[in-house]
Amino acid sequence: MNFDIAQLLPDGLSVWIALTLIAVSFLTSMITAMFSLGGGIAMLAALGLVFPPAVVIPVHGLVQLGSNGGRAIVQRAHIQWHLMAWFGAGSVLGIVLGGSLAVSIPEALFQAVIGLFILYCVWVPQPRVTGRGPIADFAAGTIIGGVGMFVGAVGPLVANFLRKLDDRRQLIATQASLMTLNNIAKVATFTLFGFAFAQYLPVVLAMILTGFLGTVVGSRILDTVSETTFRRGFKLILTLMALEMLRQAILGLGA
Repeated sequence: MNFDIAQLLPDGLSVWIALTLIAVSFLTSMITAMFSLGGGIAMLAALGLVFPPAVVIPVHGLVQLGSNGGRAIVQRAHIQWHLMAWFGAGSVLGIVLGGSLAVSIPEALFQAVIGLFILYCVWVPQPRVTGRGPIADFAAGTIIGGVGMFVGAVGPLVANFLRKLDDRRQLIATQASLMTLNNIAKVATFTLFGFAFAQYLPVVLAMILTGFLGTVVGSRILDTVSETTFRRGFKLILTLMALEMLRQAILGLGA
């Protein structure tokens, strides 16, 4: 009895595209390990070119759950738990509220929002967050959690929130932990709203595995790459991917 690997893939996803996504997961995790940021947005852009917009955010959340969870476990000694409590609680509230709205947005508009958000993260300087304390942390978590249900990759926003942490290890560990909590709440919320994750699990698990390998490789070559050169190429690639998503969205809105 011959086994067809295509049977493990969602309808409409070819084996070659699945293998490409698995390879992209390796590259984006390597990027995150090397520069702390960028991998989640790159993965979002890649998924946006393959899946319908209504599928992108849930699947992205599941893939990033594996990636962020691994980093959080490795760096757990440096997690700032006081930020986890209030920001995390706000994130859960924002995700539930945002999810109830996200499921009703037209697909073409959803795709346009994602594309514009990618361009914003790549080219617009991020505003500094100056407020601190339980109320400010809870409010920031609520806003970022809600935004994440529409745009997916909120890693840059979380990093901006944690910018005042002096120790780089604390920033990386706390960001990974907050994003893990964010991803758990996101996956749970989309499941509650009826998204069928089961058909995507085989390819997502493979992406999580290669993502872990990318994290290991990226950590080893961290100090050997020119960040200036990388950032220029990275911006160019993300910009082209975002513009392609916007082109598809415009065609969809005009149909």
